[in-house]
Amino acid sequence: MSSAVKESLQLQMTELEMLFSMFPNKGEITLHGDHTFQNIQKYLNDTDQNLPHMIEYLVSVTIDAPKVKVNLQVTLPHDYPHVTPQLFARSDALDRQQQFQLNQDLTSYITSLDLGELCIYTAVRWLQDNSISYIQNSKLYSERVPDAKTVKSLFNRMWIYSHHIYRQELRKKIFDCAKKLNLTGFCLTGKPGIICVEGIKENCEEFWHDVRYPNWKHISCKHVESGETEGNVDNLRLFQTFEDLQFQAHGDYGLRNDYHMDLGQFLEFLKAHQSEHVFQILFGVEGKCSEN
Repeated sequence: MSSAVKESLQLQMTELEMLFSMFPNKGEITLHGDHTFQNIQKYLNDTDQNLPHMIEYLVSVTIDAPKVKVNLQVTLPHDYPHVTPQLFARSDALDRQQQFQLNQDLTSYITSLDLGELCIYTAVRWLQDNSISYIQNSKLYSERVPDAKTVKSLFNRMWIYSHHIYRQELRKKIFDCAKKLNLTGFCLTGKPGIICVEGIKENCEEFWHDVRYPNWKHISCKHVESGETEGNVDNLRLFQTFEDLQFQAHGDYGLRNDYHMDLGQFLEFLKAHQSEHVFQILFGVEGKCSEN
């Protein structure tokens, strides 16, 4: 791979380190992937010839008046900053139309900037300065303000089981649908395949309808957790983003796709997200985490 890509990756690492120093509080920046820094550093040091995954992370932007959060999902192509980053902003305070308009205007602003310049903090500042007008024009905001009454939001967390999840087009559909509907959670690729989505109740139900039609047969919703909160549902979420979850498979299957994921690692993941109880619901057996 060309030295230009390595130079771009080094700039991306520098920018991310700068953002961590500017947003030091827990939850302000959530990095996708446990070994992102290590894998990129190995590549830059020529100890690993495989091009690492694109850097992905989420920046939680606080809007002071009204007090809401706008989450900026960041995906950096390997050539960024010489190409435009992939950005998507979402907030439970925005209805679908205002969220679409916000992202359209954010994209227009970012593409107007000169290529070659780091621009993620610029995007964060733009959201801090401009999000209020989209929030105030949102139906969710206008329904709340006139009577000065607190709106109750219904929350769901759906646990979905599939015999397997392999196909790229299916995985793309899952991730695109979760992103469109402001859902967090994860998709565990392999055999079995597990999907968890959480967010506004209507959005979860729409996700469930969309992903299983027209012809996904070996899939079932095993469990639904419900809740109610005043206004924003973010305080009920167990996941900050919608994660691409992959664990090492048992055995050596070469190029075959028919592999079973390591459910021990999955149980550890559930435990870390206060969801250990769901293991028995999904698989019919009580999970036991390995002793360290």
